[in-house]
Amino acid sequence: MQTDSTTRLEPSIARDIAAIGRIAAVPMILQVIAQTTGMRFTAIARVTDTSWTTCASYDQIDFGLKPGDELVLESTICNEIRQHHRPVVFGHASADAHFSQHPTPKMYGLESYISIPIFRSDGSFFGTLCAIDPAPAKLDDSNIVKTMTLFAQLIAVQLEAQERQELTDHALLDAQATALLRDQFIAVLGHDLRTPLQSISMGAEVLEATLDDGRERRIAKHIQNSCRRINDLVHNMLDFARGRLGGGIPIALDRSHDLAGDLEHVISEVQRTHPGRAIEVHSAIRHSVPCDRRRVAQLLSNLVSNAATHGAPDQPVRVELRSDDALFELVVENGGQPIPADKLARLFQPFTRGDSASPQPGLGLGLYIAAEIAKAHGGVLEVSSDVERTRFVFRMPAKPLVLALDRTTTTDALPRPQ
Repeated sequence: MQTDSTTRLEPSIARDIAAIGRIAAVPMILQVIAQTTGMRFTAIARVTDTSWTTCASYDQIDFGLKPGDELVLESTICNEIRQHHRPVVFGHASADAHFSQHPTPKMYGLESYISIPIFRSDGSFFGTLCAIDPAPAKLDDSNIVKTMTLFAQLIAVQLEAQERQELTDHALLDAQATALLRDQFIAVLGHDLRTPLQSISMGAEVLEATLDDGRERRIAKHIQNSCRRINDLVHNMLDFARGRLGGGIPIALDRSHDLAGDLEHVISEVQRTHPGRAIEVHSAIRHSVPCDRRRVAQLLSNLVSNAATHGAPDQPVRVELRSDDALFELVVENGGQPIPADKLARLFQPFTRGDSASPQPGLGLGLYIAAEIAKAHGGVLEVSSDVERTRFVFRMPAKPLVLALDRTTTTDALPRPQ
């Protein structure tokens, strides 16, 4: 591998690498691309007219590139993409009329290659989303390029969302207009991502059903799990866009007779993803509750996952579910360091994340969506935090369905269930 590590990174390149590192979905995107294409090295590269720099990578072939590492620009195909702005795809270089004579596959020992340009919204070129492998790969499915193009757009959207947030924090420049454009783009992107994602998921499901037990079947199962995680991200983006664009999070109310069972099932699912955490549940739902069971389950899942992730690992997460003929109440609490007052005040705002520069799971929308679900039910979601515990409380009226449908119901003085 021909690398160039003699030059010091320019500040603008270093900032771009850090920005990519803060996009929580990037590691999962790179892994999904590897599993979808069968190629074992995937990366995001920052490409300028003078440099090629790794921003993020997923490496199963010991290719050796890590964030901040550089290649000689003229030795890369990405330099050509920077000039002509088109994807480059080949699955078997030595059998390809053009790429069998191209110096790059020979220099790096590549047989398969796919690279998609990443553009900012103003049309400027940022870099590439690429995958390589020394072995041939089957890349003639048009859905592969479509899927990677959507991922490249998602990366560009997240980069610009970060930059807009920084501008807003420092200069307070036209925040509402910027947010509207972002939300509209996220809504369109989220909708368009679902079709190729469904195709990948269905293909993996078919593969799992036809393969014998072994490594290949485990990979097919892992692709399905990754698709489900991406699907959750897409649905979060769509819920966010609906809430911000004025439509509100949609709910379908019914009077659940086994809400407790549904919610306890959600808790067991969270427990499986956090096997080392103790989760204590106390359920006292004595009356049926008119609600959207799926949405209330989503709210609970967000709160319990948040508590399991951020709470003190040596203290249990406690969940209380209770109702009477007037009110339904859901409580999730955990121990650990108290949430600072300045962060507590904006905890239910979208894209609220910790101050760590390292990637964190999710998009920072979970608590925002939980609060929107509470509003849609005519309820309220509140939080308190001190040295002993952090406590989230969701309350909603357990009234006849026609009243529960009124989203303007006042909740400031809701009584506690007895």
